[in-house]
Amino acid sequence: MTKSETKPRAFFTTLGCARNETDSEHLAGRVAADGFTVTNDPKTADLIIVNTCGFIEPAKKDSIDALLAASGSGKPGAKVVAVGCLAQRYGAELDEALPEVDAVLGFDAYPAIGDHLREVLTGEHTQTSPGSTPVRRATTAEVDAGPRHRLETGPYAPLKIASGCDRRCAFCAIPAIRGPYRSRPAADIVAEAHWLVSQGAREVMLVSENSTSYGKDFGQPQALESLLGALAGVEGLDWVRVSYLQPAEIRPSLLETMASTRNVVPYFDLSFQHASGPLLRRMRRFGDGEAFLGLLRQVRQLSPQAGVRCSAIVGFPGETDDDLAALHAFLEAARADAIGVFAYSDEEGTLAHKLDGHLADDVIAARYSATLDLTTWLTEARAAERIGEQIQVLIEAVDEDGVVGRAAQQGPEVDGVTTLTWPDGTALPKIGDMVWARVTATEGVDLIAKA
Repeated sequence: MTKSETKPRAFFTTLGCARNETDSEHLAGRVAADGFTVTNDPKTADLIIVNTCGFIEPAKKDSIDALLAASGSGKPGAKVVAVGCLAQRYGAELDEALPEVDAVLGFDAYPAIGDHLREVLTGEHTQTSPGSTPVRRATTAEVDAGPRHRLETGPYAPLKIASGCDRRCAFCAIPAIRGPYRSRPAADIVAEAHWLVSQGAREVMLVSENSTSYGKDFGQPQALESLLGALAGVEGLDWVRVSYLQPAEIRPSLLETMASTRNVVPYFDLSFQHASGPLLRRMRRFGDGEAFLGLLRQVRQLSPQAGVRCSAIVGFPGETDDDLAALHAFLEAARADAIGVFAYSDEEGTLAHKLDGHLADDVIAARYSATLDLTTWLTEARAAERIGEQIQVLIEAVDEDGVVGRAAQQGPEVDGVTTLTWPDGTALPKIGDMVWARVTATEGVDLIAKA
């Protein structure tokens, strides 16, 4: 038996957002550095570590289902460990309600995760997550620093620039779960970008709860512009994608930097959440449809082919038919490439939970369905507008089904893909190659392009 075979083996499964993906890889890096073997086969694992999401009700259900499915998926006697947002928010409740889960660990456990896991393996672990009001909350340096172990191969990787949020949107529980906004040092982010390139990444997507706030907590409100300039110097990093932009915090210097920095893709992920001014103020947000369309005009003046992703919540307490009509009119005018639609989820501990005017579940469901149908049509029409455009494509798959990748306006996993028709008699590209092509057709939101 080799030395590596004597090490406990840990398997990670991740739910939720790209921020959770980076957390899982940092946890895996700590675990690997602390005497464990990280495996990609759950059947060989002594520990099944489920990184949960606790943002909205459907995500909570998915996380609980994943925890239940994890029981029995490893080696005989394998332990199931819950980490992540659901564990942080409902630690004691999970521990009591799910006997299938052997341990529930909040964020404060991350810096010493190896010690906790060894206790779990020996049956000695009794500590659970402190819930949403911990006595001490781990710092960003403690949670996000340290080695990283890639759990997903491929030319794309998320890169977290901050944790937490200082905004108090009425519908959102993230500040209670993740704590105040805490930026990572730029030097750490750039060093991690270099490492990701050495591991095969050609694109990184900068993620946080609110990327436009980067640096404000250490008195540098334009720190994101400086960070993008530093990432432009990372050799081999072809694309930098910025996600989770708060419209109320976007400044001209940021738009100009994003449009002019050599490897920053023209992709604007804007969390509008609605377009009715009165309802947005009820959400404790700012702006309205007219202001948001003005912002999009600025974006397209600087970068005419820019990709736009936006998000909207329907069914918020007090939403009227006129509010919904204002949202639909805005979406029709916005020409967004991708639109995320969410049905309002009533979360305890949020301001919205106590508001009057809650809508019936069937009303919310009907508004969600109608808005989803509209956005499907709108995004397919927007894709068709791109026929004839010249695009650069990052190749992500080359197999018997063809050559598939993403254009600059297509974010990873959620925004559609580009299928390339390849000239006969020429060598196929490799995964990670950048290829220029011209869009010739569409299939839904997906593009078809000729190399």
